Amino acid sequence: MALTKNVAVNTPSKRSISSAVIRALLFALGSLSVVLGVIGIFLPLLPTTPFLLLAAGCFLRSSDRFYSWLVSHPVLSKYILAYLDGSGIPRKAKYYTLLTMWLTMSVSALIVPLWQVQVLLLCTALMVSTYIWRLPEPDL
Repeated sequence: MALTKNVAVNTPSKRSISSAVIRALLFALGSLSVVLGVIGIFLPLLPTTPFLLLAAGCFLRSSDRFYSWLVSHPVLSKYILAYLDGSGIPRKAKYYTLLTMWLTMSVSALIVPLWQVQVLLLCTALMVSTYIWRLPEPDL
């Protein structure tokens, strides 16, 4: 358990990544996710919280220093800590996440001609939507 900004947070268990190439790829993906998350703060259709959660997961396995920086950042940490401590995701983030997911799933379903894949996409979207919608909403 880590103490960040006087908030106790259960730090997820870190799985050791021994491959330098995989660590570098995770670090690059984490860095890109931070950039997209920050852009999402200002751009309404780009969700912030999912990108920052992805960045935290990538940094957790690739760079202790950047993970610590991210979860202690004065602005960005509020999005991550709310999820890690069980408070959930802000309602605005839920809307943007669901909107983005349903748009991409719809385009994917239109592109893929197999009805079995279309049904799988629909079922996946419904299950993920249910999970996201049922998450609590923190007071940020």
